[in-house]
Amino acid sequence: MKKYDFLIIGAGSVGLPLAFYLAAKGTSVAVIDKEASPGRGQNRTAIGGIRATHSDPAKIAICQESIRLFAAMRDEHGFDIQWKQGGYCYPAYREEDENTLKALLVIQKKYRLNINWHSPEEIAARIPGINMCGLRGGTFSPEDGSASPLLTADAYFQLAKRQGADFYFSEEVKEISHKNNRIESVRTSSRSFSADMVINCAGAHAGIVANLTGHSFPLYPESHEAGITEPVKSFFDPMIVDMRADGDSKNYYFYQNREGQVVFCITPLPPFRGFDCDNTSGFLPQVIRRMVGIYPRLRQLRVRRIWRGLYPMTPDGFPLIGHSRELENYFLAIGMCGQGFMLGPGLGKVIAEYLIDHCCDHDFIFRQLNPYRAFDSEEALQ
Repeated sequence: MKKYDFLIIGAGSVGLPLAFYLAAKGTSVAVIDKEASPGRGQNRTAIGGIRATHSDPAKIAICQESIRLFAAMRDEHGFDIQWKQGGYCYPAYREEDENTLKALLVIQKKYRLNINWHSPEEIAARIPGINMCGLRGGTFSPEDGSASPLLTADAYFQLAKRQGADFYFSEEVKEISHKNNRIESVRTSSRSFSADMVINCAGAHAGIVANLTGHSFPLYPESHEAGITEPVKSFFDPMIVDMRADGDSKNYYFYQNREGQVVFCITPLPPFRGFDCDNTSGFLPQVIRRMVGIYPRLRQLRVRRIWRGLYPMTPDGFPLIGHSRELENYFLAIGMCGQGFMLGPGLGKVIAEYLIDHCCDHDFIFRQLNPYRAFDSEEALQ
């Protein structure tokens, strides 16, 4: 049986940064994943958006740290992850959306977000050619941005290996044995592990892993589709998020990455629960109609490919972060609700500081995202 200080289940958006930040503090770290290589789960289906523009202090703080880490990756570690600080823009075409965004500004500014309300003319100056018909204005947060999920996963994988972390791929967790309120072993399809702390970072399959301990959590996967166009000369910078819903979908969002490709996604209505990752015939007609409606300049672009990934959802749209009550050496970092890529680096750093340095600076994060909370509120900017 292989023995480590930390055993991370899942080499994805959260597990990879966490492995690096734990190993960098001199601990022995193992990461196991049922896929054949890092970032092969839902990390590779992320579209790459990164924002601290949330509606609650915990996610704001985590993503502010993430943005600092994304922005510094090339200078500090030598990895170009295609970071682009283009900002996020939420245009408002309805009075209710304007009221929601302006109310959120109070909370966002309280937690030191660089974000403001802008007039229709100011929004049009940032996004030349946006549909002005009915535009009431919108918020813009210039420090948000985007990066490549694939390049970021590889960067953290290489960094973690440099710090001595061990990786075991094609190893699906089959059994988690515990005794006297402690996990004694984690058995995969090939071998067994023991660790002072076992951390569940299994993404969309985290609920299945949790069930192996005999203790379940309110976590379920939803399918979301995304796509990417051919590359063209840069013509807009921000991620554009339209909050409006129609009969078949909720919000949709798109941006132009550093290579000139427009990347886009939509939130289906009603949601598709389950593990189905096959593309649907309705996605492109649905999302293109809405995207061209708000930004007609997109109409000549050719779509290169589409794909479908899973959002590990919780009842309130917030992650489940913290110690298990039932097993003292079991920690949860699950339920990212489709935002694991943007949360991962900051969350990995915060968890490492909490578990090793016993840092109290971010205690409010663990109180708010406690896996045993009442789930009586809801994330306003999912």
